[in-house]
Amino acid sequence: MTNSTLETAIDVARALSNPARLRVVAMLRSGDLCPCQITEVLGLAASTVSLHLKELRRAGLVSERKQGRWVFFAIAEDPLVQAWIMAALGPIAQDPQLVVDRELVDDLRRLSVDDLCKLGYEAAKAKASTAHTG
Repeated sequence: MTNSTLETAIDVARALSNPARLRVVAMLRSGDLCPCQITEVLGLAASTVSLHLKELRRAGLVSERKQGRWVFFAIAEDPLVQAWIMAALGPIAQDPQLVVDRELVDDLRRLSVDDLCKLGYEAAKAKASTAHTG
């Protein structure tokens, strides 16, 4: 996103204008996430989350990396991206929805991505709980 043209600014503003995409960016501030984790937090269909991630990538706000069979998304490292995200999220950092999202992301990070994506949240959580007590 190193280009700072008006067109780029419009693309970024448009990408950040959607509540789900803004929530995704807020989640990614704490580190990489896979689409399964993002889907669980947003409570949307995987295909819808995929479209939101595609829009964020197109605007240059997020990057992706493949790790084995999983894809992880992160905030792009471009300083201009960081500035846009800070401007968008700074005033709403303590929004109740974003606080709930952060708490759920923290819980999801404690679970195996493999289990979460294959089994779903409740089953992965139960499996992790059994592993810790057994």
